[in-house]
Amino acid sequence: MAHIGVIGAGRVGAVLAAALRTAGHTIAAVGGESDASRTRIETLLPGVPVRKPTDVAKAADILLLTVPDDVLSNVVTMLAASGAIRSGQYVVHTSGRHGAGVLAPAARRGAQVAAMHPAMTFTGTDLDLTHLPGTVFGCTAATDVRPTVESLVADLGGRTNWVDEDQRVLYHAALAHGANHLVTLVSQSMDLLRASGAADPASTLRPLLQAALDNSLKYGDAALTGPIVRGDVDTVRAHLATLADTSPEALASYLAMGRATASHAVLDGRLQLDRARVIVALLDDALVQARS
Repeated sequence: MAHIGVIGAGRVGAVLAAALRTAGHTIAAVGGESDASRTRIETLLPGVPVRKPTDVAKAADILLLTVPDDVLSNVVTMLAASGAIRSGQYVVHTSGRHGAGVLAPAARRGAQVAAMHPAMTFTGTDLDLTHLPGTVFGCTAATDVRPTVESLVADLGGRTNWVDEDQRVLYHAALAHGANHLVTLVSQSMDLLRASGAADPASTLRPLLQAALDNSLKYGDAALTGPIVRGDVDTVRAHLATLADTSPEALASYLAMGRATASHAVLDGRLQLDRARVIVALLDDALVQARS
């Protein structure tokens, strides 16, 4: 088992470190400066030394960088320039956007480098540990580094999906579009239900959304239902009118997703082209009015 150092005790880093510790690895040191990070370290990693980043790197056989995407390049450049990275060491980051290329400064110091991104949302609590089994990790690494990455993912209870270096951004955009925007849509739906008088929006939505998600993952576009797919022009017109009065923010989302839904329904053969033209015209008119 390896001595692992973790730089960035955010929601992802603290949880992955706790899971690797449970799997038998030694967490040699962890870096985290914010109050939230210190709390996560105390809760999930009791007894693990908190050190500055260069000391964390020097103590680790495997260095896990779980910092935000936009600072990852600066962090690895600083570590390499300081001499904290050594030959034979493994340096692995968890960014979805970046591949192994961002770790070039470490590779030039002789380190073995890899990307290992979990396709999962994190709260930064022990609840996340129950979500890791079965999680797919989008990984990028040279062939000779892959066995070590696969072993780490297996220790986390996950599954490995190899992503080419030049496809990392597309991979991450797909995950963000599906997960992050889903949260926005659900939150807007709950707000609209509250405005309509629903006492418990979550209970109203939960069975509907769970069925819709399961069906869409299994059947794709064939799972589409609702007024746009049916070509119910008057219902769509009524939706647009009430959303314009109630929630301009939700209207903007409805318009964007409505156009995409109409396009998918036409391609799937579920919506006749003449009906689709009328619905898209309604959506376009509503967009013009919203901007005026």
